[in-house]
Amino acid sequence: MGSGQLVAVFGSYGHTGRFVVAELAARGFVPVLSGRNAQTLEELADEHGLEARPASVDDPASLDRALAGTAAVINCAGPFASTVGPVIEAALRARIPYLDVAAELEANLDTFAHYRERAREAGAVIVPAMAFFGGLGDLLATAAMGDWTEADEAHIAYALSNWHPTAGTRLSGAVSRERRGAHRLRYSGGKWERRTDAAPLLEWTFPEPMGLRPVIGEFTMADVVTVPQHLSIPDVTTYMTAEAARDVTAPHTPAPTATDGSGRSNQTFLVDVVVRSGGAERRATAGGQDIYAVTAPLVTEALERVLTGRTRTVGVVSAGEIFDAPDFLHALAPHITLDLVSV
Repeated sequence: MGSGQLVAVFGSYGHTGRFVVAELAARGFVPVLSGRNAQTLEELADEHGLEARPASVDDPASLDRALAGTAAVINCAGPFASTVGPVIEAALRARIPYLDVAAELEANLDTFAHYRERAREAGAVIVPAMAFFGGLGDLLATAAMGDWTEADEAHIAYALSNWHPTAGTRLSGAVSRERRGAHRLRYSGGKWERRTDAAPLLEWTFPEPMGLRPVIGEFTMADVVTVPQHLSIPDVTTYMTAEAARDVTAPHTPAPTATDGSGRSNQTFLVDVVVRSGGAERRATAGGQDIYAVTAPLVTEALERVLTGRTRTVGVVSAGEIFDAPDFLHALAPHITLDLVSV
């Protein structure tokens, strides 16, 4: 457990940040609340009896003060295109691990491209996308691979009962669309493609009782960034149930509403991962409640493993590269149900 270690949470008053703060405290860490809105920070700090350290990505000295004396920093503040670089730089100056929950493709690609060599040379640990999108799919794909050293293709299909986006999700999506322009991204043949055609409407057979569902194919999410960074798979594709895809893009879809004491919504999810090599196929599936809430145990479990040395490498790393994927996934009970099957 955390044993009272201080952990900075940048963007701690956001929707996901609040879940992360609660999970850290439950595991014995002491969250240090940070972000640019001093008033909101103080209100949250007073509510939980914690320390608030206002900071802005435009003020490196304020970030240094926010991270002083902490064991690590978790970045929950989107849009990540603006926050990742400054917070990583502050973590490198403080010589502490950095983790984030970014689902923005471009921000994740930037992290691997810009910091891979620096982090490795410094012996630093930087774990981007340690969240529902990015981390969970990557761990499932790694677990499904098992003893395979390579595969022909990986498919990651998301079934969400609904997708009521937070304000942060909408803002991050807008930033990504602005950076991407009229293109969408797909990873095929071991390289990124910029496509202008519409993503295909397909069908995916999820495990029973869900069964056959319409999905948007090539609904490219952070897993498509993280998986090829360490697994030899030239084609990685993600899919989203069509209903959820419509929800998240519709302008009038409401924000998530808490339906239990922990603040979780009634949204349920199933992540179904299939990897194929030759004629063989392997599958790993995880289910649970609320994609934003489940991000908190994902990133906190990762943090605890980093701080206790249960890691395999250093540098900018995907979840499945730095952690023992099956062991990590089993540690997430009771937050997820898990099924690892070889076919």
